Amino acid sequence: MSLRQKKIQSLIKLGDLFSNFNKNKSISTLQNKSEINNGWFTKWNVETALLAWGNSLNKEDVNLWLEGYTTIKNTKKVGLISAGNIPFVGLHDILSVWFSGHKAIVKLSSKDLYFLPHIVSFLESECPETTGQIVFSEKLEKFDAVIATGSDNSARYFDYYFKGIPNIIRKNRNGVAILDGGETQDQIESLGYDILAHYGLGCRNVSKLFIPKGYDLNLIFGGLYNYSNVMESFKYVNNYDYNKAVFLMSEFDFLDNGFFMLKNDSKFSSPLATAFYSEYDSIKALNATLKENIEKIQCVVSNQIIKNSISFGETQNPKLFEYADGINTLEFLNNL
Repeated sequence: MSLRQKKIQSLIKLGDLFSNFNKNKSISTLQNKSEINNGWFTKWNVETALLAWGNSLNKEDVNLWLEGYTTIKNTKKVGLISAGNIPFVGLHDILSVWFSGHKAIVKLSSKDLYFLPHIVSFLESECPETTGQIVFSEKLEKFDAVIATGSDNSARYFDYYFKGIPNIIRKNRNGVAILDGGETQDQIESLGYDILAHYGLGCRNVSKLFIPKGYDLNLIFGGLYNYSNVMESFKYVNNYDYNKAVFLMSEFDFLDNGFFMLKNDSKFSSPLATAFYSEYDSIKALNATLKENIEKIQCVVSNQIIKNSISFGETQNPKLFEYADGINTLEFLNNL
């Protein structure tokens, strides 16, 4: 078996590990350690990510993702700066570098210290030829390229610091939902998942809604009801209480169902426990607005009324070849 094929088989086995996490005691142990370190990494939050990755790393999609790519000979050192907003958020970058054959120096987020090293150990056990290819370090030194993920503020620092080398710098983006009033109850409930999976902390979570005039916003609250368990997280409750207090003191108009708020606002990025909404007059005008704000958008969900949108409930299940910010990581690595 070639090294390329061995790597593909290892990735498929990693998918099996994620899909069958309930049978793996080490995953449970890591989850407990992670929650102590980061209160957002609750059992529900971690399992949401595990199931999504198990779904992504299936045989068909792994082969589709890696079609046309192979391990390169002219290896470079790639610095990876990982975010820690949701579990496994830096995994796609690690898998991309691992498969490409480059060497990665990974600076973990202090919020996510345990899962990624465990996954690398698993890949090395399945494919010993890659041992030492991915290393974790508190400092990034002597690298030829960098992939960094963070907030808009950190991105400005990254842009300046890494301007002299090949880089991918990811900024803050958000999920957008387009409603037309013809959605089924299942679709509205799936929208609730798109909004509140990972407590709304991910760049693919829907934080902005576009609705037709006269739309009944209580329908959205109905879709959110199944995810009222977010209030079991003290960190979520603290954010909900704080943002509600800010709205009240600022005398903003908003709707509240006891654990989530909806506010009429033109911005795309909303505070936690909140989604902003705007009315639209026509699909043509809406498409112009989306195009104008493309750099703020990670994904769009709709009832197929917007071109290239995804289905409700699928924001947290991107395919391996659906790259963050639309930048092909493997292509970037292949061209170093």
